[in-house]
Parts: sequence; structure tokens; C-alpha cells
Amino acid sequence: MFKGRNVLITGGLGFIGSSLAKELISQGANVSIVDNLDSNGGANFFNLKNDLSKLTFVKGSISNDSLMKSLISNVDFIFNLAAQTSHTGSMQNPIYDLDVNYRSQLALLELCKIYNSGVRIVFASTRQVYGSPINIPVSEGHAINPPDVNAINKYSAECAYNLYHQLFGIQSTVVRLTNTYGPRMRIQDAKQTFVGYWIKLILLNKSFSIYGDGTQLRDFLYIDDCVSALILAATSPNTIGNTYNLGTSDAISLIELADLLCEINNGCNYSLMPFPHDRKQIDIGSYATDNTYFNQATGWKPNIRYIDGFTRTLNFYKEHLINYL
Repeated sequence: MFKGRNVLITGGLGFIGSSLAKELISQGANVSIVDNLDSNGGANFFNLKNDLSKLTFVKGSISNDSLMKSLISNVDFIFNLAAQTSHTGSMQNPIYDLDVNYRSQLALLELCKIYNSGVRIVFASTRQVYGSPINIPVSEGHAINPPDVNAINKYSAECAYNLYHQLFGIQSTVVRLTNTYGPRMRIQDAKQTFVGYWIKLILLNKSFSIYGDGTQLRDFLYIDDCVSALILAATSPNTIGNTYNLGTSDAISLIELADLLCEINNGCNYSLMPFPHDRKQIDIGSYATDNTYFNQATGWKPNIRYIDGFTRTLNFYKEHLINYL
């Protein structure tokens, strides 16, 4: 499917973008990536250490409309993964979040409408748009109730993608990602994922904290399963114009996850502590994904069990920790 095809990945030096780029290169795609190298994001040249010579890298922001015009003109696929991902960060700097997570997305759609209306686009949104679930697992029919500015802007972008598909025939698919983890994720802090920060502290023999009582449920999606889902979202005719949840549906409590990581690592230390005020305000409680809709459209199912995924992840950072601190 991708052999000889031109693919653009925004946020391509980040966790998911780099993992996707490696897979598409292996399938023979002509891959271009754009990344602004924001120090608060996940960009890391080590993510593509052995693959940079096999792709085209452009340093720049998706907020740069003239740059994006030049990049989209001749591509067959766009995987739009560039984002401001910190939920607390969106509350601290809401205008920046607006620019990256909504204005830039609307501008990209307008450029595609004018200069490349036949392109296939996959837009990465977030399960945060649902807010605190009324019931779990959460399906796409669940009420939308954004608990923070990040979720507001992500949902606004979703609406723009849906509108441009309906009015202008843009072939877009929206995926709501849930707690993706694995090699190449940002671990230096919790701006992208708390589990990455836990792993950093574990490997540095430091204690980590669980906010609340630890009974909150989450499901986690291993990066290989995420990449396969993104590829199916971009290539299946059934997904055009639709929005899907991507998660495992396999809920695990935070204490259970902490104990699993300690078991894999042959020991670690953690403690429970009250939520900081800024995090408590936007915490959603328990969450688990219903991925039935995407399974019906594509046949996709996650394959990597937690024990295997987190073992691979810990082993990766044991070997490469210095490159991610």
C-alpha cells in the first residue's frame, strides 16, 4: 500500500510519529517529517537515529502556513500527530494550545482543500474529550465533556475535520488515542505520559507517586498496536469521515500498574499522595476504551499484553536511558 507513496508526518520526531515513520520506511514509503523541536514536546533525534538518512526532515511548525503549503502539495497521506499534549500546560498557556491544537488544524484543512483535496489525513485526537466518564468502557457515543483547554481545542479540531469532509470531501479520519506507551516516549517528566515519568524514576532507583487512592482505572495502548491502527485508519475505505477510539479496553488500576512495573524491574518504590490542585481540577477519574467501532471497520485488535509491552519498554530505557533524560 505505501511502497512509493509520499507520506507526511507532523510531529515526526516525537514518540508516535517516529515509530510510525520507521514502520512506513520499512514498507517503502517516501517519508517526510516536520517537527518544531519544542523542548516541551517529545521530539528526539535519537528516536530516528538509524533512519534520518532514509527520510526528509524539515524543522518547522505546523503553525507556519506557508511551510505547510509547500509540504502538503504532493503527498498522498498526512498523519497529523503534532500537538501540544500537556493537559496542565493547556491551562497554563491556553492561547498557545489554541494555536497548535485548533487554529493550525483548521489552516491545514483549508490548505488541503485548495492545494491537495485528494489527500488522506489521519488526525490524532485524545480520549480526554469525554471528560469524566458516565460509564466505562467508553464508546464513541459517549457525551463530550472536555475537562480542560487541551480537550476543548482537540474536539474543536475534530469538528473541523468532520466538517471539511462533509462539505469539501476531504478524506480524513479522526482517532482518539488512549495512554499510548512504549519505546521512544518522553520520560523526562509527566507532560506527555505519567507512566513514562514513572519508568524514569524506577530506573534511577527513585520513588514515584500515585495521585489519589490508586484505584483509578486506565487502559494503555502499546506503540506497535497504535502504529498498526494508524496505518489501518489511513488505508481502510471504511474509516473515511469517521471518528474512532483507539485503546485496549483492558482496564488496570494505577496500583496494579505500579506493582506490575515493580515486578518487571525486580523492585521499585512508590507512594500514594493527594492530587495537586492543578491536576485534581482536570482529573477524569477512571477510564477504559471501547474499541468495538474501529474493530468492526478494520478488523484491528491490540495484540501486546501489558506484561510484554512494559517489559519491552523497561528494557529499551535500561539500554538507552541517557538519551531520554
